[in-house]
Amino acid sequence: MSYSRPRTSYRGGGSGGLGIRLIIGLVLAVIAVISFLGSRQFNPVTGEDQYISLTPQQEIALGLQAVPEMMQEFGGEYRDPQLQQAVDDIGERLISGTSAVAATPWQFEFTVLNNPNIVNAFALPGGQMFLTTALINAVETEDRIAGVMAHEIVHVLARHSAQQIAKSELTNGLVGAVAVASESAGAAQTAAMIGQMVNMSYGREDELQSDSLGVCLLINAGYDPQAMIEVQQILARLSGSGGGPEWLSTHPSSDNRIREIQEAVTNAAQFCPQ
Repeated sequence: MSYSRPRTSYRGGGSGGLGIRLIIGLVLAVIAVISFLGSRQFNPVTGEDQYISLTPQQEIALGLQAVPEMMQEFGGEYRDPQLQQAVDDIGERLISGTSAVAATPWQFEFTVLNNPNIVNAFALPGGQMFLTTALINAVETEDRIAGVMAHEIVHVLARHSAQQIAKSELTNGLVGAVAVASESAGAAQTAAMIGQMVNMSYGREDELQSDSLGVCLLINAGYDPQAMIEVQQILARLSGSGGGPEWLSTHPSSDNRIREIQEAVTNAAQFCPQ
């Protein structure tokens, strides 16, 4: 009679391996959270604390680095000295109208882009701002152009790009921690999806803040703040015609923005810094 000894199998990824992964994942998550919380600083323009991992100098450098790509993507500079000077004058008037804005380190520069098809305006970190000829033609008046520019200036002043970068770094750190702890691509993808949803919601809040504080820049510079509402109405009409402005793709609805703008206008005396 033969006797076979029972075979035992050993898998290196058992409960011990799971425990190690959980510990590593927890450590990575704690590091990500501590790094994020340690980046808190006060923004004198918004009057709020925010979490930012970049210095102003790094933000400016980041924006300047992106300028050539943005210029190429949107048709290059529109070479009309008269129009460019008019836009520069509006920008200077908006910046100098509020002392807290004039004292910031940002290097504002305003560029008109030769793009008659895409209605868009955007600002890069540090102060580089762009407006397409299509947007200028759509909004038409100086006050409305100022309304668009005031909104974009606030994105720079409120350091929204740097704030989003810090949130993205936190999200990526937590997603990485989930992936390590679970050793599951599905879990990591789910965590990433949740993180993207959170970051998107904050981005929309940034847009509303840019509208509200933009009203202050308009008023302090002597522009009609109602022009910002008119801009929203124009963009909404363009969106309804099927040729929706790119500017609306990541922004809250025009109805929500109009309500926020009107509230900011009504409370400007108490709300706006001088």
